[in-house]
Parts: sequence; structure tokens; C-alpha cells
Amino acid sequence: MAEEQDRELQERKEREKNELYALDISGVEWHSAPGTAEDEERVEIAYLPAGAVAMRSSVDPTTVLRYTEAEWQAFVLGARDGEFDLEPSVRNGGIEAGPAPQ
Repeated sequence: MAEEQDRELQERKEREKNELYALDISGVEWHSAPGTAEDEERVEIAYLPAGAVAMRSSVDPTTVLRYTEAEWQAFVLGARDGEFDLEPSVRNGGIEAGPAPQ
């Protein structure tokens, strides 16, 4: 039973992803962080139907990644929780900085 449910879930996710990438997004409005200049390298996102999001780099606007609502929510929550911090910290599994060893 659980194996069948897993298979159905995987099939549903694959179907959602295929539908998401089949969308024509040529007319979407791209957003970037406030305060970034047009000529500045930045990440841009566009809001798609059903809570989905598209993301691209201003340096390579032809390469666009698309995320379902669930994927985007998981990413945003992880980013807020420090999962993608570049510097190790207590929040993302790193060790809290202490005095330098002698």
C-alpha cells in the first residue's frame, strides 16, 4: 500500500513539473531584491499560476528554473532557517565560533 502511494505521489509530482515547464512565461513580470540596479548581477523571480515561481539570473536570463508552490515554500523556509548560509553557524549545523585555539 505504501509503495503504491509513493509511486502515485512521484507520478503526481512529475506531472506537475511537466505542466509547470510547459507554461508560456514569455510575458511574466520579473522581480528582484529592492535596491538592485538594472545593470547589477542579481537573482530574479516571477510568480506563476498556482503559487509556482520561476527563477533566473540577470546574467543569464534565458536559463529559467521553475518551482512548484511546495518546492518554493520549502526553499524559502530553509533559507529563513539558515540552511543555505555560506558561513557555518549553529543554525545550519556548524560550530559556534569561540576563542581561537592557542
